[in-house]
Amino acid sequence: MAGKLVMKKSTLSFILLATFFLSVAYGRHYRFIVREVSINRLCESKKILTVNGQFPGPTIYAHKGETIIVDVYNKGKYNVTIHWHGVKQPRYPWSDGPEYITQCPIKPGDKFKQKIILSDEEGTLWWHAHSGWQRATVHGALIVYPKQGTPYPFPKPHREIPIIIGEWWKEDIKKLVDEFVASGGQPRNSDAFTINGQPGDLYPCSKNGTFNLEVEFGKTYLLRFISGVMNELMFVSIANHNLTVVGIDGSYTKPLTREYIMITPGQSIDCILKTNQKGDQYYYLAARAYSNGTTTFDNTTTTAILKYKEKDNNTSSSPLFPYLPSYYDTLAVVNFTASLRSLASKNHPIFVPLEIKNKMISTISINAFPCPENGTNSTCQGPNGTRFAASMNNISFVKPTYDILEAYYYHVNGVFGTKFPSFPPYKFNYTADYLPLELDIPDLGTEVKVLKYNTTVEMVLQDTNLVGSSDHPMHLHGYSYYVVGWGFGNFDEKKDPLNYNLVDPPRVNTIAVPKNGWTAIRFKADNPGVWFMHCHIERHISWGMKTAFLVEDGKYPEERMLPPPPDMPPC
Repeated sequence: MAGKLVMKKSTLSFILLATFFLSVAYGRHYRFIVREVSINRLCESKKILTVNGQFPGPTIYAHKGETIIVDVYNKGKYNVTIHWHGVKQPRYPWSDGPEYITQCPIKPGDKFKQKIILSDEEGTLWWHAHSGWQRATVHGALIVYPKQGTPYPFPKPHREIPIIIGEWWKEDIKKLVDEFVASGGQPRNSDAFTINGQPGDLYPCSKNGTFNLEVEFGKTYLLRFISGVMNELMFVSIANHNLTVVGIDGSYTKPLTREYIMITPGQSIDCILKTNQKGDQYYYLAARAYSNGTTTFDNTTTTAILKYKEKDNNTSSSPLFPYLPSYYDTLAVVNFTASLRSLASKNHPIFVPLEIKNKMISTISINAFPCPENGTNSTCQGPNGTRFAASMNNISFVKPTYDILEAYYYHVNGVFGTKFPSFPPYKFNYTADYLPLELDIPDLGTEVKVLKYNTTVEMVLQDTNLVGSSDHPMHLHGYSYYVVGWGFGNFDEKKDPLNYNLVDPPRVNTIAVPKNGWTAIRFKADNPGVWFMHCHIERHISWGMKTAFLVEDGKYPEERMLPPPPDMPPC
């Protein structure tokens, strides 16, 4: 009996010890159940895909350098993948998430244990579905705190509040996308924008659900803004309050105080709010779109309400409305973006590559394909009876049916090519008002760019005015990069690099390339694997504005990609 009792105690001790080491090794553990739920918005009910029945989905919390395990169960009707936006996943692209780039999708009824490896990220990131347009409702915040015992590089806020800006359609998202793709034209504009899942006071049947931000006078709050918006850049502001930017995309910035911020699809921005106004008044937090003027857009405004907790704030007057730039204020967009600077401090250093071994220039274009011979007006609703397309360096990316990462790892031929060009195949005045129609038609292909391990890369992203110019928030998986320069017009290889900021450029994973302009980014290819690069405007990615970097292994074991997990979803 005593022997059995000792055995039980030792077994229990072993279990506790194993649990301890597992918790240290794997950090936090989450369970994501992807399933449909019914939800009411804008006076109507519809079924949407969610994680754990929540919209937005659950927030993940972690500390810098931890590893997170997320068990993803697909209880929905369609294939799904989950991407951890802004997480570099060092040497482990297997859990990055983009469909048919680093994994085949999780089929209905299946599950996938995803390992999220944090490294130098610190601040606000997010997660979202990366299959079709499912991220419209399948998304949530990913908060990365400093390491235990390490302070913020700014006074500790009284409270921290994630604020996710989203986009809402009354129509079923899959039906919307199927019709949009079949038509060859533009997708239908959304019916509303949302703040933490709620449209706000200015929409029908929405007043009671408006998100309320309760604050106390004389405190500081850290607002963690995330743009889950699908197709529009957004201006955001709070009436009578300034916002001080202190971080973007999981990296700290020099404090930048503004009356408004501009946030693109895919970006996250950390802002300090000081509550220094009268408590007897309500204040709107409002967001609306910026439009480059080339397409129609959702011109509605989403709102939340900032309320002071003081006893005298029972007011019958309407909330004060903030200043927001006009829908077409391009200068307001670039002035905000161009003012961002990395903190670049002793405790938060940056490492801008100075000697560049691999220089690239890539055009990013809206294109058009001729209507197929058997097509009709109903199937070719692009400009002048064509079908919309998009490209990088004149290649409109074709999604394979077997994922690129596994094809590379297991030497499966015929899935992808390695001929993504380092420079545009055709040189012309990219931003001219009138361009030859024959330039509108891109090539189709599944081409990636191969990079040697540890090579330094400069990539100039050049917008063109082929079918129409546009702003393009370009997102790179697996890396943060430095935005060293930008400008309007055509990039000048001799003059423009003279004005680069190599001292404290912002370090981001998503940046808006300006309409009829260019942006230069730099990074060091020290993360082996296959890493997706694409515009984060959903209609543009659907048209083909995407590619991938294949970063080869280095010489040493710590420079090589880790092996895949045993439960990778089958192709």
